[in-house]
Amino acid sequence: MAQPWKVLDKIETDEGILELRQRAEGDFLITVGNLVLMNSLAHRSEVALGALACAGLMERPAPRVLVGGLGMGYTLKAVLDNLPADAEVVVAELNPVVLKWCQGPLASLTGSAVTDPRVTVEIANVADVIKRSAKGGATFDAIVLDLYKGPHAKTLPSDPLYGAGAIDRARAALKPGGAFAIWGENYDEGFARRLSAAGFSVTSERPGRGGLRHVVFLARLPQGKSLAKGKGR
Repeated sequence: MAQPWKVLDKIETDEGILELRQRAEGDFLITVGNLVLMNSLAHRSEVALGALACAGLMERPAPRVLVGGLGMGYTLKAVLDNLPADAEVVVAELNPVVLKWCQGPLASLTGSAVTDPRVTVEIANVADVIKRSAKGGATFDAIVLDLYKGPHAKTLPSDPLYGAGAIDRARAALKPGGAFAIWGENYDEGFARRLSAAGFSVTSERPGRGGLRHVVFLARLPQGKSLAKGKGR
């Protein structure tokens, strides 16, 4: 018989009560309202997201990667596993309590990835970080979005993360050959088309076999001159 969930911590947010729950060793949930945001026993798409985004960066000198959303730290751990010792990873996380959880009860899930010396955590909206970076010029080798709301069929053109303008800004913040990797609950053809229209080559994967299989979009810029069209829009 399954053990009952125990609430370890909770905080009010604009989208409801954000909770960290546990029922056994290594068995955690993060929820907001009645929605499960993250399950520690189901994270294959997050691991694939980080690994695909950083493929090939082990050979690049001092690569820089931006990760939007900390969650339980699985995507961050996969990013770090595919980067050299001189890399720099910036994590943009909206809720400071999530950082506290990753430094505390969730730390053992990822070997305390958030405390890796290559990591800097900024309590900020990743859309704002991308916009600021785009205005300053191409600075990242990869941008990884692991947010609980991914692109979907009802995404508005003005969406600050997945709309056409947001894609332009992400492109402007990436170095030539850079990767833009995005987690989604389901495949969204419109989002893939917007990525292609912005000059990215686009592929997608549904990691694993059977069961619930989320999607990972991988958009990559060509090598050569940086594409700065729409920069900072």
